[in-house]
Amino acid sequence: MHKFRILHPNAITRLRMQPVMHGLVGVLFLFNAIGAYRMPAPNWSLVSLYILAGIGSLVLPFQLRKARKFAEVNTSARLIQAFLLLSGCLYFLSHLVPMIAFMLFFAGLGIAYIGYAEYKILQTSYAVLDNTGITLPTIFSQKRYGWNELNNVILRNDLFTIDFKNNKLMQLEVLDEIGTVETSDINTFCVQRLGKKADTNS
Repeated sequence: MHKFRILHPNAITRLRMQPVMHGLVGVLFLFNAIGAYRMPAPNWSLVSLYILAGIGSLVLPFQLRKARKFAEVNTSARLIQAFLLLSGCLYFLSHLVPMIAFMLFFAGLGIAYIGYAEYKILQTSYAVLDNTGITLPTIFSQKRYGWNELNNVILRNDLFTIDFKNNKLMQLEVLDEIGTVETSDINTFCVQRLGKKADTNS
């Protein structure tokens, strides 16, 4: 069996979307501030809080690049965003504005899910190769790909490439420093497992 650290398969897509999602939440907070301001008896503390949260969410993606503890800061920001959205839901519901309340409720749940997904993909992830197949992380658990599903598997230049029989190609960045000898052992193991499956099917 071989096991090594990789960048989570969903990391690139999620990280590309991250600034956009923070920006959308920031805009939503600013709209909430306008909505709270237009109430018959505006709660100025809430209006100010939404304005600060909106500006903070818009600026956050630029500051995250400089943060040493990227995952911790991002997860904390998502928790605060989800809490404020769900709290806003209760506020607008108590002031008989159900449409905005339900929108904030679902937005809060969505941000909570996004925060959890981002937290998971920023954790240490591993690729595990054994006699039955290759196990890779997903957002909620793990997924095993049997050798009979694969055409080719190769580790080269810190890139782990998996070629599926359904014409899908997956390339994962390897985070461990794997030496030449171990790389050769991993590639030989993959060839042997693929060869055994090919012999069995023929």
